[in-house]
Amino acid sequence: MNTRTYPTSSRRRGLVVALAATLSGIVLLTGCDAGTGTDASTDAGGTRASVRPAPVSGSTSAAPGVPTGGAFDPAEVLAAAGKKPYAANTRTVSELNGTPSSTTSGRSNLNGRFAGRVEIRALGGTTEIVTTDDAHYVRGGAAAGAEWTRRPRTDNGAGTSYEGYARLLLAAGPSARKGLDEQGGVATYHLAGRLGLAQIASVDPRIHSSMKAKGVTGFDIDQWIDSQGRTLRFEQRFELRGVEAANTVTFSDFGPAERFTAPTGG
Repeated sequence: MNTRTYPTSSRRRGLVVALAATLSGIVLLTGCDAGTGTDASTDAGGTRASVRPAPVSGSTSAAPGVPTGGAFDPAEVLAAAGKKPYAANTRTVSELNGTPSSTTSGRSNLNGRFAGRVEIRALGGTTEIVTTDDAHYVRGGAAAGAEWTRRPRTDNGAGTSYEGYARLLLAAGPSARKGLDEQGGVATYHLAGRLGLAQIASVDPRIHSSMKAKGVTGFDIDQWIDSQGRTLRFEQRFELRGVEAANTVTFSDFGPAERFTAPTGG
């Protein structure tokens, strides 16, 4: 009989903090290729929304519930995907051993130089982060009434390429093609597979460096893209210091890129 040893409360708190930092990196550096005019929803508890059964691997026939005329080939739509920046609401839910541990939400400019405002809620408190063209502004945590702290940007503004993740999954072959599905009433194609840490260096360099330092060796990925090659939902599962961890990112309320300025007051 296999027995899993779960972390003590103090160790668990440390892991939550580590995951919150990981999530802030994911959201703050999300130079993604996602986007749609329709919400991709997560339920109130932050858990995975129910997914309808997908067709046989590699099929382009519509699954039950997929809008009529929704069939498309993921490789073709990714090849034609646009690069125009846009703004979107993002929501990232982190879990430890199946239990939600932190939530990061906000609005950001994506698919180009990153800027935005996010809020991270975890056991250690709530942290707000505003990213402008030249700085990060951070406040919060366990202390109440914290003031904003300015930190100059040292990154080049590029972030996660979700289109790059999808291409890596497709490169694995037919097994990655799980078939047509739907997310929030939008026809999507479900891709899934295992990616080694070294594979993501070119599409998610900051997360690659962060996870390498934490001893993570790879990720199990589920990703749903629409007929324009844009990611509506992205799920990532991995082992972090002996604990099963998961991140789920959804995107909604898309529009033109916006200007984010330094915060003042509250």
